Amino acid sequence: MLCGKISCPLLAKARAIVSYGRLVSSEQIDGSTPPGVFVGRFGYPRVFVGPMIPPFHGDTTVLDTPELWVGKSIQEIVDLRYSLIRGKTRVDIFDAQEPLGIIDRLQELAMSRIPAESQVQFEKKPSGVLTLSDDAQPFGPSAPLRSFQAWGIKVDTRIEKAYYDWDLNAADAIVHLHENGVLVTRIQRALSMGMFGVGSRRKLVPTRWSITAVDSTISERLLEEIKHLPTIDDFRVHTFRYIDNTYVVMLMPTNWCYESIEAWFPGTAWNEAGHYPAMMGDHEGYHGRTTYASIGGCYYACRLAVAEHLIRERKQSAALVLREIHPGYILPVGVWNVRESVRAALSESPARFDNFHSALDFAMTHLSIPRKAWLQSSHMLREAFFQRRISNYLRAE
Repeated sequence: MLCGKISCPLLAKARAIVSYGRLVSSEQIDGSTPPGVFVGRFGYPRVFVGPMIPPFHGDTTVLDTPELWVGKSIQEIVDLRYSLIRGKTRVDIFDAQEPLGIIDRLQELAMSRIPAESQVQFEKKPSGVLTLSDDAQPFGPSAPLRSFQAWGIKVDTRIEKAYYDWDLNAADAIVHLHENGVLVTRIQRALSMGMFGVGSRRKLVPTRWSITAVDSTISERLLEEIKHLPTIDDFRVHTFRYIDNTYVVMLMPTNWCYESIEAWFPGTAWNEAGHYPAMMGDHEGYHGRTTYASIGGCYYACRLAVAEHLIRERKQSAALVLREIHPGYILPVGVWNVRESVRAALSESPARFDNFHSALDFAMTHLSIPRKAWLQSSHMLREAFFQRRISNYLRAE
């Protein structure tokens, strides 16, 4: 416990190694892949790709479906992900245009709607520690791939149809699949394997990039519709707590604008040695933004969750999302955490108010950081406090 964290991240990894490391005892693994595939980014445009397979059989869907993880502890998530062993072989990203060999097999696997039986032969025994990121889901040991086989694949016909439509651009394929109920993480998997887009433009997309690309593409398309809807007629505050993260979502009765702010407490991944919470965020107005958000994929994952909610409500609003990351969040587990947590927050009935100040007062009761610090960090809060609107003068009349 020399790191000062509430729970030791090294022990969390060690427990996973003890649980599953003994099952990886040779260069060959047989198991039921969730299905899982991974495309790396190092060496781009020549990248490592390969399947992710656990050394056991059964219904392994949960291992690569973050939509099923809310409510699980960090240790449970680490255990799930460490069980996935990754094979890797280097390919060119444009091999997706004429898929042969390993690419063809992985694309077929990425279309599966259920776990598939599989066998992997590695060049050597898999090794390596659990790989963690605030962008992509963690995964366990890896090794160079010698051969890979999968059988019992049950293709999702919705993804299959998009795959065989070589005249359908990738953005339209992504949006259409989302409209038809395909899980976001399955769309991300297929995009990563270069399965969408006009034929001559198809290419493999590193997994970390595909996650944000799908979140961003779907939310942008939803917002085009949202901006033509009537605004909500009150102030709403949704809250949610999970793995020592606190989320407060404020929806306000004005035209669309959006801001996401994160406050990383001392001892967390992005503020290891600090003495005070490190606050960072990004915002966009009615017409969106033209640069990539500085807080990365979390911004777009959160925006997607908000946009999905507004579409269901058939309403438009401004949205402010405040997130506190406390020391109990000992390891980054991926951007899915933000998407699914904000979805969960918005699925619950909100506290409703008839004015901004009452809504903000209530929001602050769920947060540890004082109002003044949020005000200094938030573009939307400063504007709400100090920017006069025409409607103020109309009410005065």
